[in-house]
Amino acid sequence: MYDQSKLSELIRFARVDAGSTVIDVYPGEGDWTRLFSDIVGPEGRVYSFVPAEVAHFKNDPVGSMRTLAKEPGRENVEVVSADLVAMPEVTQPANVLWLHLFYHDLHTALIQARGATAADFNRAVFERLKPGGFYVIIDHAAAVGAGTSDAQSLHRIEPASVREEVEAAGFVLDAVGAMLASKDDPHSIKVFDPSIKGQTDRFAYRFVKP
Repeated sequence: MYDQSKLSELIRFARVDAGSTVIDVYPGEGDWTRLFSDIVGPEGRVYSFVPAEVAHFKNDPVGSMRTLAKEPGRENVEVVSADLVAMPEVTQPANVLWLHLFYHDLHTALIQARGATAADFNRAVFERLKPGGFYVIIDHAAAVGAGTSDAQSLHRIEPASVREEVEAAGFVLDAVGAMLASKDDPHSIKVFDPSIKGQTDRFAYRFVKP
């Protein structure tokens, strides 16, 4: 999805280092799980966390991540699946929790069907991170003033709403990244629209647990 320079910038932004414990939430095809696995090395750990809310998808997200974990050199990857708010029960204290293009889904019917809310999940993240740990969120930006209203229809969320919700759980904003910003995104169309897919205006937030 990103060229090598953007990948390197995002990894530096996430503060993932050798020996880190990382939780990759909703890992998709596992690209980030693989990258983090390579970085943290044998002394680190990567939890590839598949929310139970999406585990039933036809592409078998849990099965595909278990296959990934059997690849040579992936002994530091552990695949876990549970309800989103039960994430602390199936993982160990972490240095980094990574949420790539998923935060907006916390405001959709699919993810809330099992009772999860953004507030509940943010509290769960706060519980699971070590003091000084980082909560890193990358997502598609909605228009200023949209709040969370475009999460279901356009798969976008206003950055200010994310900041407000995450800070309410006790986090402190540590850094804002503009490496994925795009002035050509009108913010009014679905992120899967061919005219904008892969080129959306994206924000990057790094929060720290005091």
